[in-house]
Amino acid sequence: MPFVRLILLCSLTLAACGQTPDLGPSPVALGPVPVILPLDQLVAQADAGVITPQIGASVAARAAALRARAAAMRGAVKDPATRADLAAVIARGTA
Repeated sequence: MPFVRLILLCSLTLAACGQTPDLGPSPVALGPVPVILPLDQLVAQADAGVITPQIGASVAARAAALRARAAAMRGAVKDPATRADLAAVIARGTA
């Protein structure tokens, strides 16, 4: 059991020495998080005839916000320089 603790301690020490990745802007910076309503609630409102122009506009605004948020999350995860570095390491076969 002491050996396992030593390995765990060494692993945690090495992990603490690593750099934190740049993940880009925080999702909070993209604006407020849209509220996702259950589909059955929206269908029930539509069936009851309580969809007013204001509710329709609200649903359209939420859909636009969700589309904008999805568009902001699309794209490359790694920047071109990092991708080139990774490709070079893979081509060399060394890490």
